[in-house]
Amino acid sequence: MSTTLNPSATPLASENGEAKAPAGVDPRGPQFAASLTAVVLVAVLLLPPTAALVLTAVQAALFALGAARGVQRTPHAWLFKTFVRPRLSAPTELEAPEPPRFAQAVGLGFTVVALIAYAAGGLVVAQTAIGFALVAALLNAVFRFCLGCEMYLLFRRATS
Repeated sequence: MSTTLNPSATPLASENGEAKAPAGVDPRGPQFAASLTAVVLVAVLLLPPTAALVLTAVQAALFALGAARGVQRTPHAWLFKTFVRPRLSAPTELEAPEPPRFAQAVGLGFTVVALIAYAAGGLVVAQTAIGFALVAALLNAVFRFCLGCEMYLLFRRATS
């Protein structure tokens, strides 16, 4: 099951009959977001626990936005669309929005575990959860390998 869509596909008709672009995400957007997320998560690991707790809460809120509204409607997406995307050529393919959205939910899960652990004084558990999220973010940022997206596809295959 591929997560890519063809951006040159025939436009879809909207409810009022107007043509609209096919639903899809420029895969470089989530990769850009993963780069920013990796920077935040490294900072979480380097900061004292109180500051790490606050920054983890901010990252959890960003993951929650991505999971609830989709990766196209996050602050990272706005930064990408406003400052990065205009300087790039058109994407050769678009990615289905569901896998990156699921990946945001996975990231949210790790940061919620970290938040609970930080609040309970479980520094090792918190840093381990952040470490797992950091590995996933780095895989996407550096190699464009979205671990959460692959988990989504495996789940879909297993349930269909």
